[in-house]
Amino acid sequence: MNLARAVAAEDGYRRMCALQRMSAAELRGVLGGEPGVAAAWVEAAARLGVADGQIRFGQMLLDGAAVACDPAAALRWFLKAAVAGAPAGMNMAGRCYENGWGAEIDFVEAARWYLLAAEAGHDWGAYNWANMRFDGRGVAQSHEDAVAWYRRAADQGHARAMNLLARCCEEGWGTARDPAAAVGWYRGSAEAGYFRAQFNYGAVLAGVGQVDEALDWFEQACRDAPPDSRNGMVARLAGHPEPRIAALGRRLASSHPIAVASR
Repeated sequence: MNLARAVAAEDGYRRMCALQRMSAAELRGVLGGEPGVAAAWVEAAARLGVADGQIRFGQMLLDGAAVACDPAAALRWFLKAAVAGAPAGMNMAGRCYENGWGAEIDFVEAARWYLLAAEAGHDWGAYNWANMRFDGRGVAQSHEDAVAWYRRAADQGHARAMNLLARCCEEGWGTARDPAAAVGWYRGSAEAGYFRAQFNYGAVLAGVGQVDEALDWFEQACRDAPPDSRNGMVARLAGHPEPRIAALGRRLASSHPIAVASR
């Protein structure tokens, strides 16, 4: 066992030395490889203090990808990257505290890290911070401030932020109602591939009589959605008053029967 540890330590040292000689492009290639191939290099980079390596290694530990699942260790690596100033590490530290991955759920700490990531220009950080502000979790509730941060993330092309900004514009949450802006953000999010926005954009189109186009978006949304979300979407379509939309819902339900949770 001692020999095995010594060999592993020597291997890690050699990898660290090799990493220090790599160009930025070579480093990206090594760290971005398939987990089973990249794991040893990613760990070496993390231990060398490379923030991208620390974040990738943390994600691998969180997911149990090519390494044993260890959320507590994942959080430690995210925090190392975050303390070193990496916005993605800050965001992932927030995710861990928000969801109880490797630590007790702590909305205050989650919000703190999300804000730091958001202020550093990280789109996911801005989106997650906006969610905390909108719901008042770990921080005072402010729909107005949430809208401002959703907009920052949306302006960077963040699909989920676009969808929620659209919803705020549609409903008048934290901003004046602006149906035209809502349609634009729903469309942008839908075109970026977010299934909820695809469904929402389809609903907007159906509401103004553009049923043929709406059907395409509804079908794409249901194709891209995870099972739980898909089930709800299909049920809503099947109960729609527009006959063609209801027929689509019935067809989707028959081709992929809605799962019933066991009791």
